[in-house]
Amino acid sequence: MTSPTPSSRRDFLRYGAVLAGAVPLLGAAACSTTDPEKEKAGGGTLEKAKKEGYIQVGYANEAPYGFTTSDGKLTGEAPELAKVIFKELGINEVRGVQVEFGGLIAGVQARRFDAIAAGMFINPERCGQIAFADPEYIAKTALMVPKGNPKGLKNFDDAIKQKVKVGVMNGAAEADYAAKLGVSKGNIKGFPDPPGAYDGLKAGRCDCIALTRISLVDLLSKHKSDPFEVTPAFDVVIDGKEQSGAGGFGFRKADTDLIQAFNGELAKLKTSGRLLEILKPFGFSEAEMPGNRTAAEFCKA
Repeated sequence: MTSPTPSSRRDFLRYGAVLAGAVPLLGAAACSTTDPEKEKAGGGTLEKAKKEGYIQVGYANEAPYGFTTSDGKLTGEAPELAKVIFKELGINEVRGVQVEFGGLIAGVQARRFDAIAAGMFINPERCGQIAFADPEYIAKTALMVPKGNPKGLKNFDDAIKQKVKVGVMNGAAEADYAAKLGVSKGNIKGFPDPPGAYDGLKAGRCDCIALTRISLVDLLSKHKSDPFEVTPAFDVVIDGKEQSGAGGFGFRKADTDLIQAFNGELAKLKTSGRLLEILKPFGFSEAEMPGNRTAAEFCKA
């Protein structure tokens, strides 16, 4: 997705068009009926979820961030983290509502669900729309290329020099990175999701895929016998500024008590080391742990 700011992993400009196609899974996707006046003062959503015993989260079916298994189980780094944190807050059930990534912000604003659990990158533009919890991970971009990397692609500069077609996920910040760094519009090939991008690479519709290293490693793990590889992660620098990717949960701005409570439990998991334990099965390592960095840092323009 073409993001209005370079420091995001996913763009949200197309969310209006795809929201109507949202697919509810693992529970009803009914809109929240939180009292708007209570929300203004905080307390509405958290209080309601505790009373009802469940909370609904939006996700984009992108492994390893948030996805459903073949038997319909909601999992991924964000949903599993959500289950732990919300249980500590007295909410025993997490229900998932699946939408395309571009529909997540509109979905939480429209109260189709109460939190975004999709590893969404925190950036100033998005911070103008929703509130973020502190980051649960930090990740960098990499490329998936044919085995042996015959074109020698290590970053976007190489893609520009070689004039190759770069596959991106619709809504991903990598499309924005590529465009801002000079990859021609015709050489940026959008796909609806990582599996679609993989099929495009396999069919020769693109020469590489640009996504986070974590996403690409997970994707390749499902096709171990195929002749592709993932390059080392690389820094993306635009206008002299490194583009850090910090993923976090998104909430409606009025839900201040919910955000504060969530951050409190997240901080405990970071301090105890449990955060890495929860995320490690999904390809995360100590290198992706965010330390004490906060959402406020990534919300700054």
